[in-house]
Amino acid sequence: MLLDSWISNRINRENEAGRLVSIAKAISWRILGTIDTWIISYWVTGKWEFAFSIASIEVFSKIALYYFHERAWEKLRDRTPIKDKVKA
Repeated sequence: MLLDSWISNRINRENEAGRLVSIAKAISWRILGTIDTWIISYWVTGKWEFAFSIASIEVFSKIALYYFHERAWEKLRDRTPIKDKVKA
């Protein structure tokens, strides 16, 4: 992804670059996910006000959840010997 390489080029420390990439991915995914939640909420409730309330609350909780989920998977990936077996 272009954003990944741009961030990696700007930051020398790999661990810090990984965190920034995780944040960028979380935000871009949440924009798409929040639009989806807003549309589905409107479809279920029939009221834009309720749909907006639901979408505005979940956007912040899901960004945080995704970030921690992504970081946990990165730590797991770094600690498993599977990545060495894939190269062979």
